[in-house]
Amino acid sequence: MHRNGRGSTVAGMRIAIGLYECFTSLDAMGPFQLLSSLPGAEVIFVAAKAGPVTDESGFLTVTARASFDELPDPDVLLVPGGTITGTLVPDHPIVGWIRRAHPTTTWTTSVCSGALLLGGAGVLKGVDATTHWGVFDELARLGANPVHERVVRRGKIVTAAGVSAGIDMALTLAAEIAGVEFARTLQLMIEYDPQPPFDAGSPEKAGPELVNRALTAMVQTMQQLAARRESFAEGVDGRTAAGRPG
Repeated sequence: MHRNGRGSTVAGMRIAIGLYECFTSLDAMGPFQLLSSLPGAEVIFVAAKAGPVTDESGFLTVTARASFDELPDPDVLLVPGGTITGTLVPDHPIVGWIRRAHPTTTWTTSVCSGALLLGGAGVLKGVDATTHWGVFDELARLGANPVHERVVRRGKIVTAAGVSAGIDMALTLAAEIAGVEFARTLQLMIEYDPQPPFDAGSPEKAGPELVNRALTAMVQTMQQLAARRESFAEGVDGRTAAGRPG
């Protein structure tokens, strides 16, 4: 289904949140909490194949109800980011799914480094977009025009900055689909009134020492995830070999 003019929703709108192993959970779950409240909409988690998909912490597993091939034409496409997202371009199935689905979407959206997936799919060529501050250079190399804003909308493409900005993006999208008053009501329902205990939510506010510390932590996380994936692959290979007839 499609948006029927500003501020109205056609029943049956399909909102697909694309998942992959080691995604950042809040990138997906923040928007999910809001978009699942849209009147008449259905939110569907999709992945390369239907089944469990685990986030980058290793502690949260989400069930994808459909594969990319089973939902090739969502009305709203949303992709979360993750510490490893840049390594998925250009070969991961999610990139091809975005490339094929984008021409017929009503909205194509990303949170955090999920913008790299849009860029890898060719969606952001010459388009203003935002992403996590740590991957602005990568986004530019993929042809986008990086913009330091919380949420950037250009036509039907809506991108959000890092992680928590996904909630802002979802509220922006809810206002476009169901009207400003509905979105304002959603904001109140989830009591989204950020008053963080620290004023360190951007590189400009945090300062160079904290930025370097955060970058180091992100590199370490990537290394840990790579080691975990390698260990998992070795375990699968070992079990497969053990199951072969001698």
